[in-house]
Amino acid sequence: MTFYEDDSVVPELIMSMEGDKIDDGDNSEGDYVNLRDENGAGERCNLCGFYWGFGWSVFWYWVKLALLFTFIGLLAAACVMWVGPFLMDKEIIPIMNWETRTFSTPVLAVLLFASVALFPTLLLPSSPSMWVAGMTFGYGIGFLLIITAAAVGVSLPYLIGSLFLHKIRGWLEKYPKRAAILRAAGEGNWFHQFRAVALIRISPFPYILYNYCAVATNVKYGPYLLGSLVGMVPEIFVSIYTGILTRTLADASSDRRTLSAPQIVFTVFGFCATVVATIIITVYAKRQLKVMQDEPLLE
Repeated sequence: MTFYEDDSVVPELIMSMEGDKIDDGDNSEGDYVNLRDENGAGERCNLCGFYWGFGWSVFWYWVKLALLFTFIGLLAAACVMWVGPFLMDKEIIPIMNWETRTFSTPVLAVLLFASVALFPTLLLPSSPSMWVAGMTFGYGIGFLLIITAAAVGVSLPYLIGSLFLHKIRGWLEKYPKRAAILRAAGEGNWFHQFRAVALIRISPFPYILYNYCAVATNVKYGPYLLGSLVGMVPEIFVSIYTGILTRTLADASSDRRTLSAPQIVFTVFGFCATVVATIIITVYAKRQLKVMQDEPLLE
């Protein structure tokens, strides 16, 4: 390497690596690889391009996320200010008035308990009954009413499914990919079964079908019942919140008044938080189910 005092001259480093000499009759003295490094300009350009692209992709990720939340917020605000009042006047308020005139509070509690307990057995959704429980009884009594009825609602299909055990197992054998997650819930120890059942309840798997299929996967009744109740807690709170929100909007619409600015902000924020929490919990449950399928079981 030659050093020049003139800074305008760029030093050049030449490295030669000598390979095995080839004696093939010519004057070749071997294979050589010449590596020239001009102050690492090429590497710096590549690194700059990499960091630039990475930073740009992260920036666009946050921009898309902000746009998504903005869209959800605007959609919620539109529902609260325009769509909600229209539905309240035409559908919700007449139903609530009919309910108040027809049933007393104890009778309504019995009807809601029966619907939440029996609808899953009949392959009918019980979410509307949970909404009514939220509108009528709020978080405390509404949660106790729903969770006790849900214990009956998940137990009856389990017991009935035991009568058709062979038919259910034959149906599961026809759909091995879909049944893989269900079979994983019936393996392992007590805690493994409890965690798997809870994650299945949280995940978007049709819980009405799982009520009948659970017994065919050899899951015990104890972890099945407890895991079902724990896994249904997020859905119950979302349903109760939906009922309370509906009641608030209905009261405002019946009184011919608009919500105040703090009430609108709180309502929109609560709606967005509920949607985001539901998505996060669902994605987490699906990932954990995938992990449980791959991890070794503890007998």
